[in-house]
Amino acid sequence: MIWWQVALVLVGAYLLGSFPSAYIAGKLKSGVDIRTVGSKNMGTMNSVYSLGFGWGLAVLLCDLAKGAIPVLVARWLGMTDIIQFLAGLIAILGHNFPIFLKFKGGKGGATAIGATSAFIPWIWVISFPIFLLIMLIIKVPTISYGIAMVSFPIIGAIMYKGTNIWWFTLVYILIPYLWYIPRLIEMRKKGGSWKHVFIRKSVKDRF
Repeated sequence: MIWWQVALVLVGAYLLGSFPSAYIAGKLKSGVDIRTVGSKNMGTMNSVYSLGFGWGLAVLLCDLAKGAIPVLVARWLGMTDIIQFLAGLIAILGHNFPIFLKFKGGKGGATAIGATSAFIPWIWVISFPIFLLIMLIIKVPTISYGIAMVSFPIIGAIMYKGTNIWWFTLVYILIPYLWYIPRLIEMRKKGGSWKHVFIRKSVKDRF
């Protein structure tokens, strides 16, 4: 493993993570800065609500790829698990602090899921049904996938015993969790109670 290859992969991970998919979608669809509408988050759900399902899906796929590709490239080049982990981590931070938008980005949820799926493809078989089930009950997409993400390190610990994968994914999911705390507080103030934050009448019931 050559140091300049590692540096190239990590810099590339940051630049790819910085690709502002939601911002570009907002400009293409409505000529708006996605960070000024809806929840003001540069992520999938705000894109769905503010731009439409098709645009939101495109943003989701881009953000997932931003997390997965750096990990897979590092693996393809024969780099260690730690370098692969760092590639995914830096991609997530690139999404949150994009150089192309003066370091004002999103929360990193979809990018963290993408990076995790490069290590644990099984999350789509196990965690996605968990997400759907929780969504049917509470009807809050972001919190539903946030709860489902708790399963990532658990799946890693069970299916990849003797590896570092469980704590790789734990670190990944902690980033969007920490970034989402201010949004939860904001929703609590607007909704009037924590119950309204975590359980709603419909998916469209949003503030």
